[in-house]
Amino acid sequence: MTDWVILVETASDISQAETPHKVLRVSDYISKPALFAGRRPYILNLSRSYAYQSEGYYASLLAEARGHRVSPNVQTMVELSAKGLYTHALPDLGERLREARAKGAPEIESLFVAFSKSEVPGYEKLAREVSDWFRTPALEVEFDDTTPCGIARVRIVSPHKLKDARRAFFLEAMATYTSGRVSAPKTKAPAKWSLAVLVDPKEQHAPSKPASIKRLADVAAKMGVEVELIEPSDLTSLAEFDALFIRATTSIDNFTYRFARRAEQEGMPVIDDTHSMIRCTNKVYLKEILEKAGLPIPRTEILDEKSDLTAVFSRLGSPVILKTPDGSFGNHMVKATTLEELKTAVKGMFDDTALVISQEFIPTKFDWRIGVLNGEPMYACQYRMARGHWQIIKHGPGGKTSEGGFTTLPIEDTPPEVIDVAVRAARLIGDGLYGVDLKETDNGVVIIEINDNPSIDHDVEGAVMKDEIWRRIISWFSTRLEQRMGRVN
Repeated sequence: MTDWVILVETASDISQAETPHKVLRVSDYISKPALFAGRRPYILNLSRSYAYQSEGYYASLLAEARGHRVSPNVQTMVELSAKGLYTHALPDLGERLREARAKGAPEIESLFVAFSKSEVPGYEKLAREVSDWFRTPALEVEFDDTTPCGIARVRIVSPHKLKDARRAFFLEAMATYTSGRVSAPKTKAPAKWSLAVLVDPKEQHAPSKPASIKRLADVAAKMGVEVELIEPSDLTSLAEFDALFIRATTSIDNFTYRFARRAEQEGMPVIDDTHSMIRCTNKVYLKEILEKAGLPIPRTEILDEKSDLTAVFSRLGSPVILKTPDGSFGNHMVKATTLEELKTAVKGMFDDTALVISQEFIPTKFDWRIGVLNGEPMYACQYRMARGHWQIIKHGPGGKTSEGGFTTLPIEDTPPEVIDVAVRAARLIGDGLYGVDLKETDNGVVIIEINDNPSIDHDVEGAVMKDEIWRRIISWFSTRLEQRMGRVN
């Protein structure tokens, strides 16, 4: 787990007897940088003041310069120094406040929050929200119903001022926050980096199965990288880690985007980054950039509610495939053979989106998926269509699904045109991890879509490369962390 260090100004603020973690005077941390040579501790800065150029301010500033993880960081100190600097957060906080009051939370003048925990029952979501915005050990949110958002002030609370029950609450919250979660077995030597792997336990079709995540953790441990699983409720703990690997289906309107955004704010390397999410999750965008780059795609048209549907078949042939721009795993796709089916399908889709993708139907026995990492091909898979169906995944009643088989090939045994087109497409998005779906036709290769969050399982996509597939991903993170540390030092 993380190497925790608690910074205090005097021994009476937090004593060594009150925590299993190292307690250190702020002045010693500032003046003795050699204390942590070769280590990257997580610093909880419990200084009495975070004012500009105070000891508390310099402790966090130096922690960042030394590559240590610290809470609060200097950005949070600056933002909370004046209300005008954190007004951007007030609408979200106000919404959580209204939700709490609507559900019967007691009327209070202010709320004390310690490590995202609410001192008053009923305000748990507000406590998590304010801690998401401002990652600091202790906060107080003052309420004022005469203001537009109901929030008068958000301020950092110095723990040395906490007494009796509130101090006990703070210490209990700190103990919970710094306690370990289930992690991969420790390596013989201390891990050099920590990688958070974001998963959603409720997801049916996750990008990687639990057994594959365990294999990733085993490989990472041998490379000096500690892997820990985190879940959608762990956003406030993200800053403990050095990097983030998202293994939950991404969307710009769910928790994955928020985790990626927060990781980027912390300067952490992340797969998938927010730019890749925005670009890949929308097929309208992909159509535009692929066409502009001169890369082959099926005949495609963008439909809106004013489009003349009667001529779609004459231009694209019959049947046509209809897709919502942000569908995944074959969801939100319809094969329309008649004008009536076309009209019915798009009418339902327009309830959720202003635009619909219409595309010529290209029947094939399988689709190619080329995994591309850092602009280079990594794996090649053929995904066969589900039995008696035109897609790889057949969605049945009650959420049941069936899939076709697969064949994984070495990159060198994959048709060069398939690899070339896939790599060129992925490079349009970024240098992260992508899965490019393609079809081989009599007229050449065509790109179906680019996935920012491709499936990777050791017995499917990794069937040829084995553990090398995980080593390459871990190396991607390690290289960027080394570069980051080089810039810091």
